[in-house]
Amino acid sequence: MIDISNRLRARFRVVAAALLGCAVILLAACGTTERDPSAKWDADRLYAEAKTEMAAANWQTARNWLEKLEARFPFGRYAQQAQMEIAYTYYKEGETAQAISACDRFLKLNPNHPAADYVIYLKGLATFSDDLGLFGARLGMDPSSRDPKAMREAFDAFKELVTRFPDSRYASDARARMNYLINALAQSEVNIARFYYLRGAYVAAIQRAQDALREYQGTPAAEEALSILARSYGALGMTSLQADAERVLRTNFPNSKLLVSRDR
Repeated sequence: MIDISNRLRARFRVVAAALLGCAVILLAACGTTERDPSAKWDADRLYAEAKTEMAAANWQTARNWLEKLEARFPFGRYAQQAQMEIAYTYYKEGETAQAISACDRFLKLNPNHPAADYVIYLKGLATFSDDLGLFGARLGMDPSSRDPKAMREAFDAFKELVTRFPDSRYASDARARMNYLINALAQSEVNIARFYYLRGAYVAAIQRAQDALREYQGTPAAEEALSILARSYGALGMTSLQADAERVLRTNFPNSKLLVSRDR
């Protein structure tokens, strides 16, 4: 005869196990809701929270809301704005690589966006940040000591802006920064030429000085480049070329103090 009580106990165990599993799932769901209070927020609420945090300069917290916004509403009206402002929060935190990557991602996804000029401008700023850029000299910083690669990339970004969007509200500032960067790049090249000259590597000094004069014509650094060129030729006994360099220096910079500073 079949033991009915054993069957009932077995069924009870199965039902109990199923109920326990459901309880665990419900508790986990409740825990998730508690951990993420924004789970039921709409796009407007997420964006409002992000803007509040940005106004308080809480860049990382703002970015968290913006990333949630983009992930949950990828086709909503705030999605593209979130992408731009994510790049901006990285820029404000000084996270250069992430800011540039975020700008590039936005431009790849939205090449014809009305704010593309702003994103290109932001990319330039991130590459060569403002505190060591246009106003760095006021703080006693030498821009020519910066990484030339970063300066060239910043120049390229600003050049793209003024080429594609010559009437952009950011174009005037971009042109000023391009001019500044050209001068800084020229001085960087001259700094290297001076380094070689002071160590007696005159051929290398001549090459660097010539590069500065050829690539960055009309910049203030040309004065020292010509002086280094003349002195390097003189050190090598190439008096004819030395005289040529000195003549060009005197013609372009008649009051130059470097004309009489040939002993260094």
